[in-house]
Amino acid sequence: MAKLSGKLSVLMPAYNEEAIIYENALEAARQICPLADDYELLVIDDGSSDRTKAEIERAAAENPKIRCISYQPNQGKGGALREGTAHAEGNYIAFCDADLDLAPEQLADFIDRMQRENADVVIGSKMHPESKVDYPVIRRVYSWGYYILLLLLFRLNVRDTQTGLKLFKAEVIKPVMRQILVKRFAFDIEVLAIINARGYKIISAPIEVVFHRASFGRIGYQDIRNMFVDTLAIFYRLHILHYYDKAATLERS
Repeated sequence: MAKLSGKLSVLMPAYNEEAIIYENALEAARQICPLADDYELLVIDDGSSDRTKAEIERAAAENPKIRCISYQPNQGKGGALREGTAHAEGNYIAFCDADLDLAPEQLADFIDRMQRENADVVIGSKMHPESKVDYPVIRRVYSWGYYILLLLLFRLNVRDTQTGLKLFKAEVIKPVMRQILVKRFAFDIEVLAIINARGYKIISAPIEVVFHRASFGRIGYQDIRNMFVDTLAIFYRLHILHYYDKAATLERS
């Protein structure tokens, strides 16, 4: 099994997850441990209104590699990952969902592909031919349509941008996360579009999804509309305003 030299930071956003976050944080830490010389699991309490923070702290008391980051109010997944990235100390940074539908141990394959293909970013893809996942046909249709849109707008040849498991080199993701503006619907697109525009290599990896809840969220018309609007806004900032290039220049000055 491939192993990262240096430190791996895994970010796990959590919103109102008091029922599962204690056990899932400990399990995630167990799975991450063999993947790198050193690691940390940053569990981000994204403005929860329940006991999520207390349950994260309980897990952290048992495993010192687990760190709790908490704030108010709720910012959405993108905001949580931006906050977590700012606190991450690793040479590599991974994103992982709190429900563990995507087991963190799958990052072992991501690491192998990153090293073998000299990639800067590896993202999990439900549409990869080797993936093992069962999700509704309508979701597949949405994914294909969105893939075509991203190819046209950003030349981003990535078929699935929304899957939660991702691995980045820290020097690639940290500057980008300081510049993102979208915190909810199209957060992943903003991150990947900026990275792609800067010439870094992004590859996809197969995943296995095991749903641990009775059901999973449905995509509604409003979600699609918001995603589309946010995506066009990213295109405007990236290619018309050149906002991200200007922000990077200001940061260096």
